Amino acid sequence: MENKTGKYFKYAIGEIILVVIGILIALSINNYNEEIKNRAFEKEILQQIRANLIKDKLTLEAIQTNFENAMNSTDKILKSEWTTNEKDSLKYWMSDIVRFDRFQPLTNAFEVAKSKGLDLISNKQLRFVIGAYYDDEIRRVVKAIEDIEETFKNDWIYIIRKETKEFKFGQFVVLKDL
Repeated sequence: MENKTGKYFKYAIGEIILVVIGILIALSINNYNEEIKNRAFEKEILQQIRANLIKDKLTLEAIQTNFENAMNSTDKILKSEWTTNEKDSLKYWMSDIVRFDRFQPLTNAFEVAKSKGLDLISNKQLRFVIGAYYDDEIRRVVKAIEDIEETFKNDWIYIIRKETKEFKFGQFVVLKDL
């Protein structure tokens, strides 16, 4: 009887060891599969963030171009000797100046990454740079553009209503006195 109990005890320990090994193998396979899913998610979310950044860049370049046009038009007005040709161009130059551009950054991919956990981005430096861009730089740019819009609303709208005969935003401004 004692011999059978010892054999049964050894058999039970062997079974327990096999079950534990099976569980450890299953956990390893599960961890491996999760890691594959995480890398696929990382790749997909980084591609989406990249696409958003490219669109944001194009929008900001257009805003910069409009700003440069405004500065050039301001210089033309200030340097003008008011020939007939220049008077005809004035309404377009004024249109370049009397404008603002809104900027709404595309943050959807970053927000998804944030909700899943930014630590899924394996490159620590890239994770830091992306976070700094969306959490700091974008807020600063949006605030600056909001300040310009506020100035436009508070200062320019009154002047436009008072001093213009005709106004079409982004196209022309015809002043009363010319």
